[in-house]
Amino acid sequence: MSAPPARERFLEQLRLTVAEGTLGKLTLGKPRNEGAGPRNLHVRPVALKSGAHLSFVWRHADRDVTKNHPHAEALVELERLIGRDFLDAHLFAADVSAQLECRPDGTARLRTMRGTGPAAPVDAGHDRAKHHAVPADARWLRELGVTNAQGRPREGMADKLRQVQRFAELLTPLIDEAFPPEARPEGTPPLRLIDAGSGKGYLTFALAEVLGARARITGIELRPALVELCNRVARDCSLEDRLGFVAGGIKEVPASGCDGLIALHACDTATDDALALGVGAGARLLVVAPCCQKELRPQLTPAPVLAPALRHGIFAERHAEFATDALRVLLLEWAGYRSRAFEFVSGEHTAKNLMIAAVKAREPGDPDRAQAVRELAAFYGVKHHALAGRLELDLAPKP
Repeated sequence: MSAPPARERFLEQLRLTVAEGTLGKLTLGKPRNEGAGPRNLHVRPVALKSGAHLSFVWRHADRDVTKNHPHAEALVELERLIGRDFLDAHLFAADVSAQLECRPDGTARLRTMRGTGPAAPVDAGHDRAKHHAVPADARWLRELGVTNAQGRPREGMADKLRQVQRFAELLTPLIDEAFPPEARPEGTPPLRLIDAGSGKGYLTFALAEVLGARARITGIELRPALVELCNRVARDCSLEDRLGFVAGGIKEVPASGCDGLIALHACDTATDDALALGVGAGARLLVVAPCCQKELRPQLTPAPVLAPALRHGIFAERHAEFATDALRVLLLEWAGYRSRAFEFVSGEHTAKNLMIAAVKAREPGDPDRAQAVRELAAFYGVKHHALAGRLELDLAPKP
């Protein structure tokens, strides 16, 4: 008897991992119709008060849409999608990973590998302990003073642990989007990522935890004492082959060959320096969490209807922050990136909680996107924006 078709074998493996509770995640990509619909779908298990569900995160160009489905309903929906609406599917489970590649003519290829999935199924629920990409008992968390020997946060470090775990949760789908597994077959050189302004290295180590051997990460930090500390912890935790720290500033980073750049809580125009560095290096993934957006506030001369409100300092400050970061997002889109802004967990030295993520998606220089940048700048009376200057986009309105 001949073997079942590749798609049917993949679906059977999916049903089995869901039934056994070993599913880590499932990603669907390569939409058959590349129009205005979702670009990919990320699926993971969640435990809700109403029972076990699968969480669907539909990733569009400009937004994410999340829906939770009971297992039976989710499997029916996935059977409809796999090989039809989405031609590629990747399954990651505790003891197996599988990749299904379908063609428009109905033929398909299945590749299965044993022992390559996550160590345990994801269990993220409202009333159960969550599984995190960064486990609380990771040795480097203990060495950096975040947790104790039992994996519990030390006094005053609960927020830091939460921030680290949230960062890893946000980065995982972004990494899958920027560097899909099908585009990096076995034997591909490791990704080269830079964390510009790595500080004490909490989030740099988290990135290394998420990526594992897929990447070589360099943390750049001005303070030599922190560089020495982080390198010692990396050695003690046997991470020195994929994680290292060097002393320097953002403008001194050698970015040639950089695949991804991260800069969290870089003050004022240092965020623009980091973004320009990544764009110039052709990085596929950029992630920043801006703070201290001071550059635009003196320039703000918005529409007269806003003038009475902006006499209040708090409103002027918030408008300056909005204008600064909205222009950054639009400038990245003009530079050829698919960008999104969302809420992050603030750090101990700043209350800012906005994160901007951008994935390389197209050729730069779209005139319509340039016009959108200029119109927003003109609305607020902005004549100069650091990132526009570094990317050499003139903000002056065009006739």
